[in-house]
Amino acid sequence: MGLARELLLWASRSDWLARQFQQRAFFRRASRRYLPGEDAAAALSTARELQDRGIVALVTLLGENITTAAAAEDVANQYTELLANIRDAGLDCQLSVKPTQLGMDLQDGVCLNQLRSLAAKEGQDLLWVDMESSEYVDRTLDLVETVHGEHGNMGVCVQAYLVKRGIAVRLVKGAYKEPPSAAIQKKRHVDATYLNLSKYLLDAAASDGVSFSAFGTHDMSLIRSIQDYSAKKEVPANAYEFEMLYGIGRDSQSKLVSEGARVRVLVSYGASWFPWYMRRLAERPANVWFVAKSIVSN
Repeated sequence: MGLARELLLWASRSDWLARQFQQRAFFRRASRRYLPGEDAAAALSTARELQDRGIVALVTLLGENITTAAAAEDVANQYTELLANIRDAGLDCQLSVKPTQLGMDLQDGVCLNQLRSLAAKEGQDLLWVDMESSEYVDRTLDLVETVHGEHGNMGVCVQAYLVKRGIAVRLVKGAYKEPPSAAIQKKRHVDATYLNLSKYLLDAAASDGVSFSAFGTHDMSLIRSIQDYSAKKEVPANAYEFEMLYGIGRDSQSKLVSEGARVRVLVSYGASWFPWYMRRLAERPANVWFVAKSIVSN
């Protein structure tokens, strides 16, 4: 793991740095590369703009590791309101939630009850559950499997560096600091694992005609490899999509759409943006230069 990535991941866990950065307007402006604003209205406006370009959206409220049941319920209520607004606006848009945002760190049942409630809401399409750090992996998978068995509309994010059908899978490379005992450390090995797992997911779609996968990456070489393998295996076009982050790879998104690929963009919002923002920079430390230029120019 490079030094820059190590430092950015360390920064993402610092409450002190979060307070310092969030209080400064120039850092808030720099963060707008990755998120359009701090309220739901900004997120939905962006989702509308994306839909006009032929791209669908995945919306998430930033925040994690809440400490009270009341806070977990408040998050669930915000997602419920967001879902209603998505439905009323006629948007092709899905939600993505974090388990610790719904109370996974609290007593048994808090997170499960909130997730059950969200999955059962009218108009709920595929409900995605994000994977957080390695300590939550087993509990998250158990949680998703339970709720999927009850409602049949769950998807889960799986990180390639962490190595039941019917549950949709979003495959990403991972942006948490993990020890070598829990995660692959070298980028080339992560890339190779990502491609191997992508092929495994495509094989499942080709064989059962039911499995759905989302490939979260901006790496066009990986995307082309996935497309080539999909064509070779005659995987149905509606069995997978590519997912990217708001603010990154706009040209690539448009090119893929023009070629007939299904593209979904993650639109994040909320005041608790600092840890998420640091992890986005850690995924590609070269973006720190972009931030520095943004700060100087404003």
